[in-house]
Amino acid sequence: MFEGPSDLHLHSVHSDGTEPPAQVMQAVHRRGLRTAALTDHDSTAGWAEAAEAATSLGMTFLPGMEFSAVQGWRSVHVLAYLFDPDDTALRAETERIRAARIGRAEQIVAAIGRDYDLTWEDVVAQTGDGATVGRPHIADALVARGLARDRSEAFAGILHPSAGYYVPHYAPDAATAVRLIAGAGGVPIIAHPTPAGRDRMMPIAQLEELIGLGLAGFELGHRENTPAGIATLRTLVDRHDLIVTGSSDYHGLGKPNIPGEHTTSDEMVARIIDRATGTTPVHP
Repeated sequence: MFEGPSDLHLHSVHSDGTEPPAQVMQAVHRRGLRTAALTDHDSTAGWAEAAEAATSLGMTFLPGMEFSAVQGWRSVHVLAYLFDPDDTALRAETERIRAARIGRAEQIVAAIGRDYDLTWEDVVAQTGDGATVGRPHIADALVARGLARDRSEAFAGILHPSAGYYVPHYAPDAATAVRLIAGAGGVPIIAHPTPAGRDRMMPIAQLEELIGLGLAGFELGHRENTPAGIATLRTLVDRHDLIVTGSSDYHGLGKPNIPGEHTTSDEMVARIIDRATGTTPVHP
């Protein structure tokens, strides 16, 4: 019913991407891919549009989400595939995360606005309907105001923690995220698990704990992963027979990532589908 390779990490205007879900699916289709997952941050708002667009193009659509979590000081993003979007516990937590993000964004904008010509209305103008508001939208507002050339410059300048405007945001711990996703019949995969930087990857002991709680695998194919980190995680994959995915983390114009720059094999897509009990893929 599906044929690879597949791109299972894509963002639309419902989180921090710059394109509507249908346009995201079109971008994937143009790159020759035939299976795709929309994984907006803490939101399923784009599923229906993405599914309709994907199937009209002859593609298979996998409903997904990128769930925000933390582990100590680390930000951990857990990709969730084929979960029940109406699961009470999971839905309550994502609503809490989104609400906290709005409050955080308002605090950041208020602080920046004391020094620069930036208002909350500027940020709202850069945010799609139902989107999970985040710092990328503030970056887009800074660009629109002429205070930065692009998102990268905004994050390297005014939005850099050293600039003094950073505000932490609420997110559940990684163990809670994995439990919630698995409890909703979904398949949890840690996104870009080995980013560059000292101690950025979670310790093996903590990853082993998450595997025991239902973590299904790792997104090893991602431009931010380090070769050394990938090699380390391969030992865990082999030890526990985990799922390995590869994806672009496409954000439209928000990042340079291109659909299909990393992909997931048919075998791994089939394993995700076989493991899930929350919902099913949408086939053409």
